[in-house]
Amino acid sequence: MKVGIVGAGMVGSSAAFALVLRRVATRIVLVDVNTARARAEAEDIAHAVPFGGSAVVEAGTYDDLTGCGVVILACGVGQKPGETRLQLLGRNARVFEAVVAEVMRVAPGAILLVASNPVDIMGQITQAISGLPPGRVIGSGTVLDTARFRWLLGRHLGIAPGSVHAYVLGEHGDSEVLAWSSARAGATDLASFAAQVGAAITDDVRARIDTGVRRAAYTIIEGKGATWYGIGAGLARIVAAIRSDEQAVLTVSSVSDVLGVRGVACSLPRVVGAEGVTAELMPELSGGEAEALRASAEMLKGMVGEVG
Repeated sequence: MKVGIVGAGMVGSSAAFALVLRRVATRIVLVDVNTARARAEAEDIAHAVPFGGSAVVEAGTYDDLTGCGVVILACGVGQKPGETRLQLLGRNARVFEAVVAEVMRVAPGAILLVASNPVDIMGQITQAISGLPPGRVIGSGTVLDTARFRWLLGRHLGIAPGSVHAYVLGEHGDSEVLAWSSARAGATDLASFAAQVGAAITDDVRARIDTGVRRAAYTIIEGKGATWYGIGAGLARIVAAIRSDEQAVLTVSSVSDVLGVRGVACSLPRVVGAEGVTAELMPELSGGEAEALRASAEMLKGMVGEVG
């Protein structure tokens, strides 16, 4: 599969690197307004190809995105001093108007995979601008938050994260919801498994894991300025599901109706394959979790409305 990446910053370049090492793409094209940066990142990543596959990695223009099956949007502008979040959203919406128009001109059949933050809102804006069906515009959503949740649970239980089945729902941000009530280890409910291995899920454990998931980005940003490896790997995982038509269940963001909130982009477990998102699932939730998810969706819907 040919994959385009618009935005050759740390997130876009980390996604390209992960695509190479996972052997997901046959050709990767990096497009950036900073053409020197795009060329440098492409050449650096290309030097890793002999260790991880046979992909062609190159810098290009929008015209070089022709034939892409997936285009990752990792572009956008940074926040200016004194600028509100809403003002930043407005400026990024204008950037995306130009970017999405160019992508649709040359690759109208591509699935658009949005990585730029705030990812849920930018994903909804992208779907509106592109006019594509909601299932063909996918935000990375809480795929990384879910990975953090499973990693922390696995570490507490002493098992591999891949044996933990748990989801983070709603916004990729402060209002996200850790779905504890539907979490499983293997085929066993979390509390039963924890009791059997002598690693009880106490209130303190829940609080520590909740903080670890919810504050992870802040901790990383404090230490090195931004996050990129985790989300780069997450983007490559989503592309792999599309390329191989896996019908994989991933917590990605897409526009749908969520617990009575109509037409909002936020994360639920969704089935992802060659056609994009083809189905969504609602895990078993406690009353408090359901209310928190509804509140998260309402907040996101309100922000999109303010951007207009």
